[in-house]
Amino acid sequence: MARAAPRYICQACGAVSGKWAGRCESCGEWNTIAEEPAEGPRNAKAGRSLQFVPVAGEAEPPPRIATGIAELDRVLGGGFVPASAVLVGGDPGIGKSTLLLQAAAALGRVGKRVLYVSGEEAVEQMRLRARRLGVADAAIGLAASINLRDIAASLEAARDASLVVIDSIQTMWLDSIDSAPGTVTQVRAAAFELIRLAKTGRFALVLVGHVTKDGAIAGPRVLEHMVDAVLYFEGDRGHQFRILRAVKNRFGATDEIGVFEMTGTGLAEVANPSALFLAERRGNIAGSAVFAGLEGSRPVLVEVQALLAPNAGGSARRAVVGWDGSRLAMLLAVLEARGGLRLSGHDVYLNVAGGLRVTEPAADLAVAAALASAFAGQPASPGMVYFGEVGLSGEIRQVPQAEARLKEAAKLGFDRAALPRRVARGNRRAEAPEGLEVQEIGHIADLVSAFAAESAPESDDGTR
Repeated sequence: MARAAPRYICQACGAVSGKWAGRCESCGEWNTIAEEPAEGPRNAKAGRSLQFVPVAGEAEPPPRIATGIAELDRVLGGGFVPASAVLVGGDPGIGKSTLLLQAAAALGRVGKRVLYVSGEEAVEQMRLRARRLGVADAAIGLAASINLRDIAASLEAARDASLVVIDSIQTMWLDSIDSAPGTVTQVRAAAFELIRLAKTGRFALVLVGHVTKDGAIAGPRVLEHMVDAVLYFEGDRGHQFRILRAVKNRFGATDEIGVFEMTGTGLAEVANPSALFLAERRGNIAGSAVFAGLEGSRPVLVEVQALLAPNAGGSARRAVVGWDGSRLAMLLAVLEARGGLRLSGHDVYLNVAGGLRVTEPAADLAVAAALASAFAGQPASPGMVYFGEVGLSGEIRQVPQAEARLKEAAKLGFDRAALPRRVARGNRRAEAPEGLEVQEIGHIADLVSAFAAESAPESDDGTR
């Protein structure tokens, strides 16, 4: 039998080519293409006929295995689902293993059988972490191995397991594949085998995944399609906050977040993240505005900070942390063309305080308020929150769930809210809670003029 021709696979994106090249044509990365053996021919077997059922009928909601960690259960949609696979990604040292060990301990304490397999740490290292977290008394089965055949044999024998954690999928090795652990072929084959075991064994499977320098989970993109849920654990190690975000969930809502605080004894839940993000906020400072945002179904208030520095010459600098840089460029153009702010001669620095990354367009109005406040040198009202999308013509567009945002602002003691002129479809307007004054803004020029009117009076030559 002729030997199968080798394949060349990009270790960054999984693209397959027939010859080696220094640069991948699919993703553009350099020196990521490696030779991997092609799979041999397989004997075709006759399949069984499928039994099709009508779409009409009752569908029961999937059962849940609640961990008791409310923030984790919120992101999962109520807890782990038996016979499902969850992929958890995050930067090294961000707290993935800590969170999963705490979740495993919570299930072990209520009588569930939990197995934790680590390919990166020895058993004694895991025991040390468990003692530091105060969960050494929980009934958790620990093992250290990278051999997938040994792991598969152990999981097939453990029919009563409720949760299995594999830390991490990039360290798993299948001896039938002639490539190193972490390669595209090994990761794909190992994940497929583990997911098959989870479906047949009816246990919930959690795969820990490393991330690349771009923040994406390392390995083939097909890995995210194979699992039922994909969670990202985010945060800056300079901050104590950690954000668990769902980007895919077949059994719950996506874009949900859970907020944790890293402490000396592990991760602590944050029941009111808005209060935590605003804890160090100081009022009466120009360039600061509070955004009433929405993360999944949870309203969250965060502070947006802007700083303008005169640029004597050359290209003005734009630096952004926690927001989309291209959206800032668009908003700066709108403020200059529609609002009359001359920002081209200033370096612009924008920061979302607390380490949270904001992605929704509703933050446009809060960012514009922070920039207008910094330009005029006039602080925004300390009791004001902002939300609304800014269009290219300068109009302020409505955003969803305005009432939930207003209720969160009122709960934290804010008494004023700036929002689009019409914040709900049809003729119905959002109802503001008692004690919260609503200020409707229809155009970006109205926002700019409000800060200009409160700033220093003009001199005789018309300059500020």
